[in-house]
Amino acid sequence: MVMAGGVHEVEDDDLSVYDFKGQPADKSRTGGWLGAGLILGSEFAERVCVMGISMNLVTYLVGDLHLSTSKSANIVTNFMGTLNLLALFAGFLADAKLGRYLTVAIFASITAVGVILLTIATTLNNMRPPECDNYRQNHHNCIPASGKQLVLLFIALYTIATGGGGIKANVSGFGSDQFDHRDPKEEKAMIFFFNRFYFCISIGSLFAVTVLVYVQDNVGRGWGYGVSGATMVMAVMILLIGTPLYRYRRPKGSPLAVIWRVVVNAWKKRYVAYPDHPSLLNEYHTSKVPYTEYFRCLNKAAITEETSNGTTNRISDPSSTSTVTEVEEVKMILKLLPIWSTCILFWTIYSQMTTFSVEQATYMNRNIGSFVFPSGSLSVFLFITILLFTSLNEKLLVPIARRFTHNAQGITSLQRVAVGLVFSLIAMVASAIVEKQRRQSFVMDGNAISAFWLVPQYFLVGAGEAFAYVGMLEFFIREAPERMKSMSTGLFLATLSMGFFLSSLLVSLVDKATNGGWIKNNLNKGRLDYFYWMLAVLGVINFLVFLGFASRHQYKVQRVEVKNQGGCELDEWKEDNFKESINV
Repeated sequence: MVMAGGVHEVEDDDLSVYDFKGQPADKSRTGGWLGAGLILGSEFAERVCVMGISMNLVTYLVGDLHLSTSKSANIVTNFMGTLNLLALFAGFLADAKLGRYLTVAIFASITAVGVILLTIATTLNNMRPPECDNYRQNHHNCIPASGKQLVLLFIALYTIATGGGGIKANVSGFGSDQFDHRDPKEEKAMIFFFNRFYFCISIGSLFAVTVLVYVQDNVGRGWGYGVSGATMVMAVMILLIGTPLYRYRRPKGSPLAVIWRVVVNAWKKRYVAYPDHPSLLNEYHTSKVPYTEYFRCLNKAAITEETSNGTTNRISDPSSTSTVTEVEEVKMILKLLPIWSTCILFWTIYSQMTTFSVEQATYMNRNIGSFVFPSGSLSVFLFITILLFTSLNEKLLVPIARRFTHNAQGITSLQRVAVGLVFSLIAMVASAIVEKQRRQSFVMDGNAISAFWLVPQYFLVGAGEAFAYVGMLEFFIREAPERMKSMSTGLFLATLSMGFFLSSLLVSLVDKATNGGWIKNNLNKGRLDYFYWMLAVLGVINFLVFLGFASRHQYKVQRVEVKNQGGCELDEWKEDNFKESINV
């Protein structure tokens, strides 16, 4: 097709979308907010299930199964860590073979099965040890759950983790596929997609920690998890009903295979001299991604045998030579890793809101008149804060920031992450102060202070998550190659996974190093405040490292502009499409 001025428009297949019949999508009938909204139903249901389980699971493990506080906390964090780690695998699967739609549908069904198993595991009496009054004070006289009684519980939890990981890795990418970056109107809508995406699932979390936690504590665990299972089944049905309304992208093959091939080819040619000009590299002129000098050693993967001899540009063995596009895509993933590593500690701090903060509340005064506020429901303040700040971001903070930055986003994704990290480390300072006061009040005076003294730490972590989650998700999706979008989402979710696993590791190490002195089954005899102070110090160090990495990171659009100033020759169609597809 020839455009005005004689410039040829070449279709970029990475940006092409199709309907469910495999035909080019009619954008007036598919996608947009209708398609994205139906897709978000799956993530809404996943959040109802996972938050309804994780935010109150520690009270079940300690109070009903009579497990130790540290072991119970590690079970919760390992469950959440596995869920988010499996998201990385599901991202690979979607990009390589199944596509995002089919992956979400399959893994949502797996989640529904897992919640049904959990309902059974928490309903059957023979899956619990004999009842024991006041376990937290007299745990030595109580019988803990046996290995056989825990088997079905663990099978259910890790089935949910498998399904939830598959949903989380692909639902945001599939939702963003419903908008065309090259259409100015849809690009404008896309700016708010991630913010509204997180607002929507936070509503699900809010429902989980209020209604479901109350049902679990006062009606029965089985009823609470049964509602979660029914919600998941309904979400699968809605997703399938909306099949004709979605826009689809075809999987581009395994991103792992591309990464592996580039690394191996670069290693094999490590002693080969660079060509006189990068234009001699394999498929330089038809590359979908501009050539860069970053990680220059990988460029050798695109050197052909003939090019290295200075004779011709033909390829004798395609499998031994990568293209410039493949090399640059691998570079994009590598450039994400420094930022990735510094996002982990945020989720370690966040995980305390699902474990020790909930356990703290059980030792505090939770009475509001005759009503006893469920300890797991204190997380309501976390999600109210998230909803508040995501709304403020869209309606107030972003418009104000636009006036000063002249950036459509208001603030960049990494600036959002930085704000989130600051909130998280302040939250640990507040947590340490409140825990010290709670313990002293009980030990010195025998008084249980109000559980609502925990609200500041939930508020600070919630505000941090509103910035950090949206910033991280946006960063990893926008900065990754188009063909690796699901894998990049999985990479983002792996930060959550590593954060929860790091929490388990720190709890175990601290428990061993202090001989159980900091974290005891009876928190009144421990020093949990010391553990919070340790996390605050680690948070400060991590934030300084993050600033170092973030200050050196260049967004995609900046790399294009630098290459233009340096005289890099790009086809006009490629430069325009590239800018539009990653406009940040």
